[in-house]
Amino acid sequence: MRESRADTAQAIVWALLLHAVLFALMFLGLQWTRDNAPVSAAGSPVAAELVDANALTPAMQSTLRKRPKPIEETQPQPQPEETAPLPQPLPEPVPEEAPTPPQAKPQDFIPVPDASNQEAVVDQPTPMPATEDKVQEEKRRQEQIDLTERERQQEVERKQRLAQMEAERLKQLEDIRKQRAKASREAQLAEQRLQQIADARAVQSSTASASASAPPGNNGADTGLQARYAAALQEAILAKWTRPETVPIGARCRLLIHQLPGGQVMSAEVSSPCAYDEQGRRSIEAAVLKAQPLPYAGFESVFQRNLTLNFTAQDQ
Repeated sequence: MRESRADTAQAIVWALLLHAVLFALMFLGLQWTRDNAPVSAAGSPVAAELVDANALTPAMQSTLRKRPKPIEETQPQPQPEETAPLPQPLPEPVPEEAPTPPQAKPQDFIPVPDASNQEAVVDQPTPMPATEDKVQEEKRRQEQIDLTERERQQEVERKQRLAQMEAERLKQLEDIRKQRAKASREAQLAEQRLQQIADARAVQSSTASASASAPPGNNGADTGLQARYAAALQEAILAKWTRPETVPIGARCRLLIHQLPGGQVMSAEVSSPCAYDEQGRRSIEAAVLKAQPLPYAGFESVFQRNLTLNFTAQDQ
């Protein structure tokens, strides 16, 4: 608390009054302890004569020896006077340094009153120990609930991170599988191209040799080999075909087969004329695909990429 000039002046005045009272008490004490002047009494003064005790008669001396001893009066010991302590000079007040600089101008009046109800704050009862324990217990329970909620939230976030990592891993595996499948298809296509080139060269060489040795009149075609090739195709497809009950034995159907050298079937479809119903047509197309690779070795000279085959329904 900062000491003002009025407080300093008031302290000095009280100190002077205290000194004045102390000096007055000392003066009264000195007057009280001063000895009283002797008082003169009326009458003649007392006369006394000195007598030698040895000059007295024996009877007088005996009487003097038997006289009672006077009672000695005890003088009271003088009590030391209680003197008040000398007044000590008061220390000079030292001005204290203001912790904060003096305000340049008075603080503005705050027109907005305090919204809190001071009477309600003052009248609020002091919490009892039981109430304080209950508050602490409720606080601990709330902290435990908050801790459990934080742990649950962390567990949910951890599971989400794991699920995201697993999804990314599966996506990477799927990309790797697609890349491998693509590379495999490209390798197969490259191998098929190489095989096609080799087959084409073989067909050209066989055709050239057949043309050189073929007898005149048949344009260099071996009709016996072509018939055997058609019979081999009929037998291979028939081995993979299950004849439906709606297709009679001996019924004929024309097939258009697109194949590669080596007997790999690219597509197979039914063409007119065909005496089979819809079920029979689908079954014969599926049998051609199941029968691949179709016969090729030994029939290179009569091999055709776009082959037309007249298939006859028979039992195996």
